Amino acid sequence: MAVLASPRPAPWPPSATQEEPTPKRRRRTGWSHLVLVPVALVFATPFVQMFLTSLTPESEINRFPPRFFPSELTLDGYVKLFRDTDVLLWTGNTVLVSLVAVVSHLALCSLAGYGFARLKFPGRNAGFLMIVATIMIPTQLLMVPTYVMFARAGIIDTLAAAMVPWLASVFGIFLMRQFFLSLPVELEEAALLDGCSRWGTFWRIILPLARPALATLAIFTLLSSWNDLVWPLIAINDPGAFTLQLGITNFQGARRTDWSLLMASNVVATLPLILFFVFAQKQFIATMTFSGVKG
Repeated sequence: MAVLASPRPAPWPPSATQEEPTPKRRRRTGWSHLVLVPVALVFATPFVQMFLTSLTPESEINRFPPRFFPSELTLDGYVKLFRDTDVLLWTGNTVLVSLVAVVSHLALCSLAGYGFARLKFPGRNAGFLMIVATIMIPTQLLMVPTYVMFARAGIIDTLAAAMVPWLASVFGIFLMRQFFLSLPVELEEAALLDGCSRWGTFWRIILPLARPALATLAIFTLLSSWNDLVWPLIAINDPGAFTLQLGITNFQGARRTDWSLLMASNVVATLPLILFFVFAQKQFIATMTFSGVKG
C-alpha cells in the first residue's frame, strides 16, 4: 500500500517567504540608487572637506585657488588641539551632559508618554494639549526666567546648569505617547488578567516593544544635547565646566582663526555622533517606518 506524503506546511509568517525580485522592482531599485548615491555624495562632501582640512598644513590652507586634496598630510592641527586646549575636559563634560540627557529622556519621557497614552485620569487630554502647546513658546523668551531660577538655585557656572534643561522634553513625551498608542491594548489587558501589575506590564512588555522609539529618542536627544551652544554660553562662564561646543567657541574667539586646529576640533566633536548614528540607524529607520507620528 502506497503511503501518501503529508504536504509540507507553509512557512509562517507569510512575509518570511523569499520572493524573486521582478524586473520592474529591479529597475526601480537601480533608479533609486542612481538618485541616492549622488545625493549622499553631496551631503558627505562637507564632512570629507572638514577632515582633509584638519590634515592640511597651515601654509596650504589659505592658498588661492583652494585645493580640495592637500599635497601633503599633517597631524599638526590635532597636536595643537590636544596640547594647547582642554579638549579632553570639554569632551568629558559633554559626554556627561549627553549621558544624563539621554538616560533621563528615556526614563521620564517614556513614563509620561505611557501615562498620557494608557492611564485614564481627569484632565489627561487637557494636560497633554497644554504640554504640547509649550512648543509654540520661543526658547529665547524662556532664557531669562530660566537663568534667574538657576541662579537662585545656585547651579549657574556648573554642569548642572547644562544638564537640567535636558531632563525631559515635549518632543520626547509626544513621540513616546504616539508610539504607545500604536501598540495593541490587548497585550496589556492579557498581562493584567494574568496578574501582572501596571508597572510590571510597562517594564516587561511595553518597553521591550518600544526599543525603536527609545533608540530614536536617544538619537535626537544626543544630537541636541551634544551640539547645544546657546544655553551653555549664557549659563556657564567657568572654564572647568565648559562643554565641547562652548570650549571650541571660546578658544576660537580668543585667538586668530587657525583653520587646521578648528577643523580638527570639529572632527573630534562630530565623530562620536556619526559613530552613534551608524550603530543605531536600523532602530531609527524602524521607528520612522513603523510608528512615525501616527495619532
